[in-house]
Formats: sequence, structure tokens, C-alpha cells
Amino acid sequence: MAMRSSFLLSSRLIRPLAIGKKCVRCFHKHASTPSVPSPTPFVPDVETFLTLIGRGMAKHASKLPSWEKLFTLSSTELRDIGIEPTRQRRYLLRKREKFRNGVFGPGGDLEHVVDGTAQLRVVEVPLTPRDTTTDNQASGPSTSSATLSPGMRKVIINLPPDASEYTHDPSKPLKKFAHMKIHRGSMLSGPFLQPIKGTDNCAALLKVQEGMWEDKLGHKVDGGERRRAEVRAKKRSEERRKGTA
Repeated sequence: MAMRSSFLLSSRLIRPLAIGKKCVRCFHKHASTPSVPSPTPFVPDVETFLTLIGRGMAKHASKLPSWEKLFTLSSTELRDIGIEPTRQRRYLLRKREKFRNGVFGPGGDLEHVVDGTAQLRVVEVPLTPRDTTTDNQASGPSTSSATLSPGMRKVIINLPPDASEYTHDPSKPLKKFAHMKIHRGSMLSGPFLQPIKGTDNCAALLKVQEGMWEDKLGHKVDGGERRRAEVRAKKRSEERRKGTA
């Protein structure tokens, strides 16, 4: 009788564990596949993406044969294809998640790109009724200036790299480009811009470069925070030893 009761007790203890394990397996089996974002004109392929994020990730381009693989492989699968060490995989996972969420570095939101090169230019366009209302509320009627014609405003546009003229189309909304701004009235300002000669910094080219979107690593001083006290104590001890020698 005692043996039977002990058997029933042990079976009751084991049963919930078996059910829990089964539920975990089902959840893992039906986990949703991560979405694959569309390439952009500035980032059309795997090699360009890895070049932009820097940290030597471009050397792994041959291990990721397609855009879909880049955005669907898990950390374990990335390890299996040879992307090492762990911090490189974590960095790649973080950067691809940013891209998936539409968080781009310089150039990621450009539309007119040819062979990794795009042109940005500051031009004048007519004020819209909304702009006029905003100006009146802020500082009275809009007026002209040395760098601005009456009834106009300055905006940044994206053109193909060999274009020299722009025709404004009021039916198409103007787009704001991340990381780019107008400086001192008409000068183009932004990271990695290469000014075009003869434009007084009103136009510039933006080309794909290694590490344009890289998250820079910090520089450890005296061994970093965890070892700073130890390293500095050793330095002081060494200096005292040299002083008494």
C-alpha cells in the first residue's frame, strides 16, 4: 500500500513537468518568422549593408547569400555559418533590427541613387499655404532676404549624381532626409557629404563608405571601469619603485 501511494505521488509530480515541456515545444514550433524589409536604393544588397555598418562585417558577405538570409537567420545559425565572435553577431542582429524598423543612417532614406552615389542639393521652392500660415503665426508676413527670394523657402532635395537642374512638382510632397540640414541659410550640412565644386556648398554627393552607419566602440582608459583602480594602483607602485631605484 505504501509503495502504491508513493508511486501515485511521484506520477502526480512528474505529470505537470511533462505537460509544461510539451507546451514549450509547441510555442517554439509556431513562433512567427521575422519580417524581411525591402532593400532601399542606397542599401540594395547584403554587401552594401555590411559595408555601411562597419566593424569589418563586410568580410562575411559571402556567408550570407541573400537579403532574406541576412534578416531571418538566428544567432545560432549565424554562428554555424562562421560569423564570430559573439559580439559581432550581436552587433549584426542589432543593426539589422534597426533597419527592419526603418532606423537608417545617412543616405538610407534617399530615393535617387546610382552605383552607391546620390546627390543632395539645396533649392528654393514656392511657399505653400500651410507654410505661409506658420510664418504669419510665428513672425508676421514672410519677407525676402539676401539668400531667399520672396514667397520662397529653402529645402533639401535628392537628385541623381549627374543631375544639375531641378524642376519643382507641387503635386509631389517634399521629403525630409534624416541627418541632413540647411546651414547658414543655403549651405548643405550633414555627415559624409562631399561638396560639389562651384556650388558654394549648396550641393554635395553622398557615397557608400565603410562604416558610415557604424556604432563606434568606446575607448577604455586604464583598463576600463572594472579594472581602472587596479591598473592605476599598479602604475603608482611602478612609479614609486622607479623613484627609489
